[in-house]
Amino acid sequence: MAKQKVIIIGAGVTGLFSAYYLLHEGYEVTLIDKGNLKDNCSLGNAGMIVPSHFIPLAAPGMISKGIKWMFNSRSPFYVKPSLNPELLRWGIQFWKHANTKHVATSAEPLRDFHLLSKGLYNSLASESAIEFGLQHKGILMLYKNAEIGKEEVHVAQQAKDLGLNVDILNSAQVQELEPHVELDVAGAVHYQCDSHLYPNQLVQNMIKYLKEKDVSIITNSAITSIDIKNNRINAVHTTLQKYEADLFVLTGGAWLPELAKKAGLPIPLMPGKGYSFMHQPGERQIIHPALLLEAKVAVTPMNSQVRFGGTMEIAPVNNKINMKRVEGIWNAIPQYYRNYKVAMPQPDEIWYGFRPCSPDGLPYLGYTNKIENLIVAGGHGMMGVSLAPATGKMVAQLASGQQTLMDISLFSPDRFA
Repeated sequence: MAKQKVIIIGAGVTGLFSAYYLLHEGYEVTLIDKGNLKDNCSLGNAGMIVPSHFIPLAAPGMISKGIKWMFNSRSPFYVKPSLNPELLRWGIQFWKHANTKHVATSAEPLRDFHLLSKGLYNSLASESAIEFGLQHKGILMLYKNAEIGKEEVHVAQQAKDLGLNVDILNSAQVQELEPHVELDVAGAVHYQCDSHLYPNQLVQNMIKYLKEKDVSIITNSAITSIDIKNNRINAVHTTLQKYEADLFVLTGGAWLPELAKKAGLPIPLMPGKGYSFMHQPGERQIIHPALLLEAKVAVTPMNSQVRFGGTMEIAPVNNKINMKRVEGIWNAIPQYYRNYKVAMPQPDEIWYGFRPCSPDGLPYLGYTNKIENLIVAGGHGMMGVSLAPATGKMVAQLASGQQTLMDISLFSPDRFA
């Protein structure tokens, strides 16, 4: 009996993990991507696996913070004012979901999603030839301001109530964890439940593994149209040719709405542009990944270097590097790591990518009611690397008609239809 054919549209980290688990379920898998895989959004990612991130982006206070930050060119969060109808629709839904009820409803499912991924990463690291630098040092939420500290301690208590492993530290205790650098912080919350990895190595080795297992990866092939008949996709057309399959998986990253529209699906999503750059620290190595809370900057030791990243710029996709946003990241570093010398990166040293942000801050995962042989898997925002294995595993379970490892009803791709 011939293997069932699956086409995955989008070869980002979610697409790669979907291919990995579908392959292990016995499917013949083809990945199609509009790019060359060298600008994959996950390549510049902070590489954090974050059960600590059980609060979605759409949360109380984000609207007022966003309005305040709009007037600061170096702020960590920015929505570019526009009459773009998609942005307006996205903004209305974000406003509707930025409340305590939504946060409470989302907390346990997001926690479970991340913990499932963490377990799958652990299995992958122990059982597979795929290397990706997995480390379990937790993540430090560093704060300078007492008010911010109070808020973070409150979140830490919620995390403990959810069964997560969390420590609340004073400035001296944090300094003990980082003996090679001088910290200038009031304290930290140490999410020992979190982990980190080297995303560049993960993506490159996943691609290598899949190619060795005869997964077809077709690059530089944008989807131009989708053939649908009797509520089923028969084929997709690219700039090169036509491809037929039994089942289709739509990932697509920040381009998900554009692809969904070709299938007649309304899936709201806006690209959240972020920047990162690498630093060679020498002897003054930072040991633990951290989030600099007031500045919203991520710090990750990886591959003997340190990656600094941040900003969330909600605007249409563009290829401009906003140096003021990068300066905002760079300026934050010595405010937390006193006398830690990092050169301001040059434009050719700066990575940027587009996180796929849904208006309620939750991913999309599941079949859509409109097309019976299409699974949607995307909209992970800043949590793409953290949620990729669990997403891929459940895509394979959905394809095989199995019960998914957790309830995914909250993540339905039809929830805004």
